[in-house]
Amino acid sequence: MNKILLLAGWVVLYGCTGNTTDNTEGKIENVIVITTDGLRWQELFTGMDSAIAADSRFNQGRSDSAAIFEHYWATDPSGRRKKLFPFFWDSIVQTGQLYGNRHYNNKVDVANPYWFSYPGYNEIFTGYPDTAINSNEYMANPHTTVLEYINQQEGFKGRVAAFGAWGAFDRILNKERCGFPVVAAFSATGGEHPTPKEELINAMLKNSYKPYGQGECLDVFTHYAAMEYLKEKKPRVLFIGYGETDEWAHAGQYKDYLDAAKQVDTWIKEIWEYVQSTPEYKNKTALFITTDHGRGDVTKDQWTGHGSGGVADSHEMWMAVMGPGIPAKGEVKTAMQLYQKQSAQTIASLLGLHYQSNHPIAEEVREIKN
Repeated sequence: MNKILLLAGWVVLYGCTGNTTDNTEGKIENVIVITTDGLRWQELFTGMDSAIAADSRFNQGRSDSAAIFEHYWATDPSGRRKKLFPFFWDSIVQTGQLYGNRHYNNKVDVANPYWFSYPGYNEIFTGYPDTAINSNEYMANPHTTVLEYINQQEGFKGRVAAFGAWGAFDRILNKERCGFPVVAAFSATGGEHPTPKEELINAMLKNSYKPYGQGECLDVFTHYAAMEYLKEKKPRVLFIGYGETDEWAHAGQYKDYLDAAKQVDTWIKEIWEYVQSTPEYKNKTALFITTDHGRGDVTKDQWTGHGSGGVADSHEMWMAVMGPGIPAKGEVKTAMQLYQKQSAQTIASLLGLHYQSNHPIAEEVREIKN
């Protein structure tokens, strides 16, 4: 993405508080990992920020500010967050788990020292916050990611795929080596034999508006390409990485940032409804949802940015999970400290696997199944 300093955060677990109802029907056989880049925990847990919304520097004028309040304002945080993320707060909170509300001292943080995207996504997918990976322009990842490891296991070969709006996912996941499809930015989907829908997606993508240049496409193309692959190829592990929440934040356009966040919530609902209506996936599939880094908040002007070079609170992130066998604990309010580096082993453990590589790997989040 067109990032200055970005980070990654991507874990999902199972906590210890609130509703203790279990989703006991079925067993996890498939995992869909979803990230929305640079989405702050503040909006997820408390909804729109009135101070940012009312600041003319962060909207397109008085009418834009009024539209933000019209669509997303409520007097209490629970009402505001539900307007922005209806699926999270209607469905995930009822059947899954949400982590990262620091108002309850429930903390999720990145472990790498940089707090921007490539280092963060590496941490997510390898469990190893490698300090050598210190740039978004870093070369193809030398480490074996958890996705690559899973693709090498019996029953998963050829059943893993990744779709991302940001072109750097080609390097982060090491497209040339990993052995599974990685469709990032303006790469065509469908391989040598695309479906008619994939041909249309490819044609529209090629001729689309490119506000971020060749480095990143609009999320709508990533979403529809991933959905078509999900329906046609039925992968067991699928990664979808959305990017517009980060791009609109960097641009300082708060309404567009909120609109992009709500759109991702809508797409997650679509994914879940498809999963639960399809025999290959119904009651066999977990969603693992997070962001790659936080953004500024203590100094409101810094909500547009992130990175350890000057945005002190941008290491703060969040995560969510839902699926069969996962205790339905909703918004976890127990004080705890979780880290992004635990996500890779956690993803593997959901599938009954133990991720191994030639680099250190942080342990899974053991609270998940307790």
